[in-house]
Amino acid sequence: MTSIWEKGICVTVRNIVLVGFMGTGKTTVGKKLAERLGWSFCDSDAVLEEVQQTSIPELFRDHGEAHFRVLETETLARILDSEGQVVATGGGAVLAESNRICMLQHGFVVALNATAETIIQRVSSDTNRPLLQGNLEERVHTLMEQRKHAYDFAHTSIDTTDLSEDEIVDRIIQQAVRH
Repeated sequence: MTSIWEKGICVTVRNIVLVGFMGTGKTTVGKKLAERLGWSFCDSDAVLEEVQQTSIPELFRDHGEAHFRVLETETLARILDSEGQVVATGGGAVLAESNRICMLQHGFVVALNATAETIIQRVSSDTNRPLLQGNLEERVHTLMEQRKHAYDFAHTSIDTTDLSEDEIVDRIIQQAVRH
């Protein structure tokens, strides 16, 4: 277990796991949070790409989403076997119950969310998101509707729409201490 100190209060957690729809700030905030805590940062999608030696769009194209999800589950379990890290998961990692259970067993889970408009603005120039091919606005709204309860299992939730990265990091630490 690893300790977090905030204003003289100490809390012990194995990891902090960030979940949420794409574009909610998991990677950006995760890096800043890890730096603040003196922990390592791990992006599960980046680890998966490194291990598979290919990109996620190529995995989707060549093997399909189902195969990608199996690899995602294996990667997440391997990552969460360690501690003292901030882990940013892929937006769809929460779709598998086994992943949700693993996250809850191995960390303090924080769901980051934002409005559809904010997400569209944040991901509009990103071509590495295979689930957003086609009409971006329509795909974001459809996927958000499909996943609207997918992040409810998290220990806490933070709306990142109007917050700075530092404000989000502060709130995550405050929530972890209260947990």
